[in-house]
Amino acid sequence: MHNSRMETRIGELITTYTSKGEARYALDMWHDGLRKHRTIRGDDVSILKLKAQLQIDEWDERWHIIDSASRLRANRDAGKQEQARKKELAVEQTAEAQAELQSLTSLLKATLSVDDRVDWESLKDRSAFPEQKPLKPRAPLQPTLGELPTEPSPNAPEYVPTLGFLDKLVSSRKTKLLAEKHALFQADHAAWKTDIDRRTQAHLAAMVAHEAALATANEAYQKVVAAWSARKEAFFAQQSAAAAAVDAKRAAYQAGNIEAIVEYNDLVLSSSRYPDYFPQEFDLGYDAGTKTLIIDYALPSPDDLPRLRGVKYIASRDDFEEQFISDAQAGRQYDDVLYQVILRTVHEVFEADAIDAVHVVSINGIVSAIDRTTGKPVTACVLSLRADRTDFLEINLAQVDPKACFKSLKGVGSSKLHGLSAVPPIMPLRKDDGRFVSAYEVANTLDGSVNLAAMDWEDFEHLIREVFETEFSSHGGEVKVTQASRDGGVDARAILI
Repeated sequence: MHNSRMETRIGELITTYTSKGEARYALDMWHDGLRKHRTIRGDDVSILKLKAQLQIDEWDERWHIIDSASRLRANRDAGKQEQARKKELAVEQTAEAQAELQSLTSLLKATLSVDDRVDWESLKDRSAFPEQKPLKPRAPLQPTLGELPTEPSPNAPEYVPTLGFLDKLVSSRKTKLLAEKHALFQADHAAWKTDIDRRTQAHLAAMVAHEAALATANEAYQKVVAAWSARKEAFFAQQSAAAAAVDAKRAAYQAGNIEAIVEYNDLVLSSSRYPDYFPQEFDLGYDAGTKTLIIDYALPSPDDLPRLRGVKYIASRDDFEEQFISDAQAGRQYDDVLYQVILRTVHEVFEADAIDAVHVVSINGIVSAIDRTTGKPVTACVLSLRADRTDFLEINLAQVDPKACFKSLKGVGSSKLHGLSAVPPIMPLRKDDGRFVSAYEVANTLDGSVNLAAMDWEDFEHLIREVFETEFSSHGGEVKVTQASRDGGVDARAILI
């Protein structure tokens, strides 16, 4: 069973620095369910995060499809459906398998209706701040004094004595009764006043406490709002910074910056949608002198492609029987897929080229698989093609036979690609050009007494580099010193951006 909650894991951001002190970033990503791993590289953290989010979205979508299919198979294996439903399920599975096989025949055509140029604005996060403004808490009820007891009246019946016959005749008795009632009144009135004072003081204290509670609650609410406002401001500041980074990357690309051109094409190929069993991993290099983009592109192995052509329900056994294409069909399918991917990738690069930066695409198709003769993993370049833009754009890709088209472009590959016979790349991707050596400064060590004709040959070469670099740097150029040649000349190379 698949774990539907399985998510993409992201490693720590790794920062390295070039010899010029420029930061380079790398981020490893894994999806255990898909058994996918990819290292995303770039020179800008914001762009790196955007690429990572694109990959997360793609893997999440793939996993959702796989998980849904897994649940459907689980229902099938459980045997809880009635026979009619099982037959229907077999038909559905067959249709899905046929559709999957059919989709592999149209990988090239599928991209022809897609605009492969990078939509820079779509890379910007325009989402609203996800947190609503905190609601002000309901204020506690204000204390009420309530109804106060009535003040005792000396004329109330309980304080007026009832005089009998004797009381009226004997003045002392009358006086005593009057004194007793008056004393009762005085006591009750004193008690009433004490109660009124107590209630009044308690109400005043409650009002003071209420005001303090209101002030405390309001202060706490203002802090919550201030924190919310700070998060909101930081959110939009981050959005603005990320958008500015996208604009900067677009400007760098439009200005023809080499690294931006490579990054742009990375975005183009990262956005190309393939079935989930395609590695869709690649390394890019760019030669500004010839406007050549070099691609090492990871292709699926023969075992990665689906071979299921149908599912049949056997009522007598209450079981499903899977049917597969033959080995010969699988081999032809595999070869056709690889030719399509190579042509599709070249098409996407040329179509996406918005600044005429790529005149040639040199692509090497790399396959990692298990060698069936040794049981050991093997990685081989099985296809290599160098395509000129002008010639390639003359081709009607909607009507071509992928293999014949590849061969007409003088691509290199074995007759049976599924045999995984390695071929030499037409133009290998070299991440570190060993021809270049570290530069150092010479000009600031010279004075009028130095005889240039007698200068050490290596110092002279680096001096020439400095002179040329001063000349070309204003135009975005770069000059590098190469390993010494045997002709006695100056070994330096100017790269104009």
